[in-house]
Amino acid sequence: MFTGIDEVDWASLRHAYGSAEDVPPLLRGLASADAVERETALDGLYGAVHHEGRVYDSTLACVPFLFSVVARAEVPDRAGIVELLASIGTGGAEGTGAAGGGAPARYAVSSGAEAFVPLASDADARVRRAAASALVQFLDDQPARVLDLLRQRLLVERDDAILLAVTEAVGLFARRHPGHAAPAVELLAARSAPPYGPGLRLAALGQLACVAPDRLPAGLVPTAVRLLRERSAQRAAESGGPQEDTLVARIRRLRPSDEEGSRLLRTLHSALGDRVDDRIALLTGQLTSPDPRDRGNGVWMSAGLFRGLRADHRRPVSLLGAQLASDHAWLRDAAVSVLAELFGLAAPAADALHTLVTARPDLWTQRWHGGPPTLGGPLRALSRSGDRRAVPVLAQVLDSTAVPVDLGCEVVPLGRAAAPLAPALRRRLGLIPLDDPAAARLARPLLAAVGAVGDREAVPEVLRLLSGGPDGPGGLDGIAGPAIETLETLGAAAQAAPLLRRFLHTRHAAAAASALWSAEGDANAVLPSLRRELAERRHGRRRPAAEVLGRLGPAARTALPELRRVAESGPAAERAWAACAWWWIERDPEPVLPVLRTAWTEDPTARRPIVGCLAEMGPPAAPLRELVATELAAVRRHNARETGHGSHDIAEDEALLGACREVIAAL
Repeated sequence: MFTGIDEVDWASLRHAYGSAEDVPPLLRGLASADAVERETALDGLYGAVHHEGRVYDSTLACVPFLFSVVARAEVPDRAGIVELLASIGTGGAEGTGAAGGGAPARYAVSSGAEAFVPLASDADARVRRAAASALVQFLDDQPARVLDLLRQRLLVERDDAILLAVTEAVGLFARRHPGHAAPAVELLAARSAPPYGPGLRLAALGQLACVAPDRLPAGLVPTAVRLLRERSAQRAAESGGPQEDTLVARIRRLRPSDEEGSRLLRTLHSALGDRVDDRIALLTGQLTSPDPRDRGNGVWMSAGLFRGLRADHRRPVSLLGAQLASDHAWLRDAAVSVLAELFGLAAPAADALHTLVTARPDLWTQRWHGGPPTLGGPLRALSRSGDRRAVPVLAQVLDSTAVPVDLGCEVVPLGRAAAPLAPALRRRLGLIPLDDPAAARLARPLLAAVGAVGDREAVPEVLRLLSGGPDGPGGLDGIAGPAIETLETLGAAAQAAPLLRRFLHTRHAAAAASALWSAEGDANAVLPSLRRELAERRHGRRRPAAEVLGRLGPAARTALPELRRVAESGPAAERAWAACAWWWIERDPEPVLPVLRTAWTEDPTARRPIVGCLAEMGPPAAPLRELVATELAAVRRHNARETGHGSHDIAEDEALLGACREVIAAL
């Protein structure tokens, strides 16, 4: 099984943590008789030679030995090794001391792909399941043979979980081999109808939606919802007998999961794409299912819908609110986490959130891994929705001994409605010790809250913090910028003018210049600093300077040469801010509109400042009207990404839409 393993110069090969000389014991551990050793070995290989999907030279050296292990029927847990091989073969990230990225890795696994053929009919069901997809992915040069193997598995397989995996493999085959897709589509179409079971039919419908939507039945969504209910009822009937009383079984009952169902519905959602009405109808079916696992899957899929697509989301949001009364804590917590990202869009669930907050004071705060307390999810979601009923509860939390470090941030969406909190916020701000290393982390949320509620009585506390900021005696890095912005928001910059002038020569120059201009209106006092900031090539320095110059308007005319240079080069967002400032200063749209058009297309994050400029520009902005109208008509959010998301993405997109409507009104 490991013939030749000691002949490899592992010490000269590399993985994520350096020399690969520790790899041979991991490979041998895969064939151990001890289950713990096998699991540890597999984890070790994922963590080192295939760290975060990367491919190293040691990764390629492992492939022949991995194939040797999976070929031995007596070795347990081979399914995980098949999955590791498939992951290596599809990995594209290049590691340190790497093998040149994904192409060599794919070639290495494809060269041994014949090994997947007998594994597709292996005695171990988990191996058969993993091998179905691997056949399609790596036996590329024999499509007719692969399809025949899949057809045979569909005929002889009796395990429902394997049938689902093979059905998904047939869909993958149709996508990878369009020239051979017709017979694969026929296989899927046949299994999307009776007499096949609801799970298999759902799988087939999802794959058909991806590869042959014209073959879908009429009333796809009602059909899918009905099949989902039938599948849940079937699962409930099958699990109605005596249940194990093991620790694992008890944990599963506390937090049940349905990964298979999640995958089936996620495939269907992905295939429906931008058909937002159909997706909302499908979510409605999921969120009203009698089975809490179906509802849980619906909760997480609603998050993807809200983040990616614009629509009237009131119905699914209301159904998320209904989950808050569930007896299942895991379902309630999932719904709360999604609602917290919606900000104002969570309004249809505000009553349910308020009921939960009122009934469960123990959920007002939370701690993670022994860290400082943070605001609990239900109260955070209620506050972010802008519901003023959060204010009395926040007041009680502020009066407690352990105030959440992030509470101030969650006050901001409430704005002036949170004015009753001003004395407590002010007191907390005044209690922050200037010699505390965590002072900046504690102060920033409170400064944001003080500015949001408009508490002018907090000015002495803000000045105390500012005097200890960068270049001050306390050296509290990270406080100066927010403190300066808060003073300006409160209209109190004049009281700090001598101190603000000191910051004109620091990284907070733009904030200080803005505040001084608001207080004194003397452009000559702030222009040199702002022009220096425009010349800075460090990340994040030019954008705020351009924004402040735009506020100065014609008084900033001497900075036009620098603004033009920024508007004609550099990142799109910086070009957009510089062009907006250029217009504010000269009020000539002709040289500015082409810059704004290009930046709009290149960087969606530049659209917010652009629409603000266009709204003020009014009729002269007419040449860019179609950009704004197209944005308003778009189904996809401007900041939706294939991978990853930010907690404020939805709120930022909704703000962009509001600004776009202002532009259309101004035109």
